[in-house]
Amino acid sequence: MTRTKATKRAYGTYSNTWRNVSKLILRPGIRMMMRLDWGGQQNIPADGAMLLAANHLSYMDIFAVSLFADSARRYPVFLAKSSLFDIPVLGAIITKLGQLPVFRGQADAALVLREAEMVARSGACVIFYPEATVTRDPDQWPMVSKTGVARLALETGAPVVPVAHWGAQKILPYGSYVPKLLPRKTVRIIAGPPVDLSEFTDLPLTSAVLRAATDKIMRDVAVLLGQLREETPPAEPFHPAVARRKMRQELRALAEGQEEAGGQEEAGRQEAAGGQEADSADEAAAPGTPSQ
Repeated sequence: MTRTKATKRAYGTYSNTWRNVSKLILRPGIRMMMRLDWGGQQNIPADGAMLLAANHLSYMDIFAVSLFADSARRYPVFLAKSSLFDIPVLGAIITKLGQLPVFRGQADAALVLREAEMVARSGACVIFYPEATVTRDPDQWPMVSKTGVARLALETGAPVVPVAHWGAQKILPYGSYVPKLLPRKTVRIIAGPPVDLSEFTDLPLTSAVLRAATDKIMRDVAVLLGQLREETPPAEPFHPAVARRKMRQELRALAEGQEEAGGQEEAGRQEAAGGQEADSADEAAAPGTPSQ
């Protein structure tokens, strides 16, 4: 008698039992890692599909944002790297919790958006990090973001709630692997009202429309972050590609300047050497002083 192979759980579906267990473990566990000072949960819809768009400072902020959503009685659904779903045990757990994989490649990206759309339509709270990775802005403001969150919002009609946080990067700075848990640090979080995207609802979803909608979402996130930091966010978001291009131009200009300065210095040395040779020739040609 042959045994039928267990059907793999579809991405986005979940087990209520596993979710309840995760709450029992993560609620006290996260509070042991950080203090939380938050506000604005009233802006998070109590039920129905919604997208939560947050800035990304550290891998540790995933825990803070998770508990923040939970405090508003919404179970967070994240878009996680697809490689995590292939790790034994961990992959099975996050699948049972209803998390979604993000694949590399355009076709896979379109696939995960379709799955996220199904999850959103089913009434889930989908957490988006529109930057797609930890910000590379030297001052840690949100950088130029991907347009997936805008596309999903405009296709489903789900509200987008902007969320900003500050402090998780002090626990686990980008590039570090060992969190600094003691002394316990405070992570501040705030949610704003849903972003008004009504100006884009009847427009075709062109790249220009999606970019404008995404920029509007991230402007609201940056303003909230400015409130937490008591600073004014930059007028334009940091763009890594533009920054790299500018750095290459500056390095090229510096190299050219050094080369030009080196050429001028060499010319000066040659001119000085020529003058010394001329002086020596003049001295050799002059009559000697008579001896006394």
